[in-house]
Amino acid sequence: MKRIADSELIINSRGAVYHLDITPDELADTVITVGDPFRVALVSKYFDKIESKGQHREFVHTTGYIGKKRLTVVSSGIGPDNIDIVINELDALKNIDLNTRTIKEVHTPLTIIRLGTSGSLQADIPVDSLVVGTHGLGLDNLLHFYRMEMNVEEQQLLQQFIAHTQLTGNIQPYISSGSASILKHFVNGFHSGITVTCPGFYGPQGRILRLGISNPTLVDNLTSFSFGNHRISNFEMETSAIYGLGKLLGHHCLSINVIVANRVQKEFSKDSAASVEKLLKNCLAVIEKI
Repeated sequence: MKRIADSELIINSRGAVYHLDITPDELADTVITVGDPFRVALVSKYFDKIESKGQHREFVHTTGYIGKKRLTVVSSGIGPDNIDIVINELDALKNIDLNTRTIKEVHTPLTIIRLGTSGSLQADIPVDSLVVGTHGLGLDNLLHFYRMEMNVEEQQLLQQFIAHTQLTGNIQPYISSGSASILKHFVNGFHSGITVTCPGFYGPQGRILRLGISNPTLVDNLTSFSFGNHRISNFEMETSAIYGLGKLLGHHCLSINVIVANRVQKEFSKDSAASVEKLLKNCLAVIEKI
């Protein structure tokens, strides 16, 4: 079996993957990702037992238990480029033998759930509400560096989206579905829809400060898009990368966001910290039972 070169997968002196600084024994089969490193502590305060913790750069992690459920929570930082590091290294910890640097014969799937903040693109999805992404639609270019695979529904959604939005510039959208087996647990009390992932916070999300942007009608075009029972519910900066890479690597992924801004109503949450706490508490109660 082909050995993966030292330069392609970096392993540190304690046998951990380089960026995350996590060893195989420190990683649970269920992983919660959060963007903000400080949010790891907000999640792990609900743990009944903490097994291990660590930090390298913006990647903070804690592994422990809620009841009998073993969980790892890890911060990703912001953006699809960081997700590329996080998902690939999480997969390596389970599916590559770090001693021999060879791919394991038996694949181990992870359950990866993002708990994040997001902006609503629908007037009827208010600030402080919770949204589950049925799909991740990427306006970034990350998945174009991999051999993308889309099913018939995803291809149809993407074709309709491209025709509707008529984006200018070198934007080549892609789309990937979330895990139906996890999604079914997050129904009551949750909105759902397509989550759009942008490679930036300002221009890529249609914000205009001092610079003109190439797609000034972006927000309106996203809000008005629909195909069958699908519509775009929200946008942020990580979901499509998690869904796309997770699907290619054989993992079960879902993204759940609390709405801190409604871009249609021009509103921002009056207490975003309380909204994040609501997200974590409600979702952990479900995750513990999955």
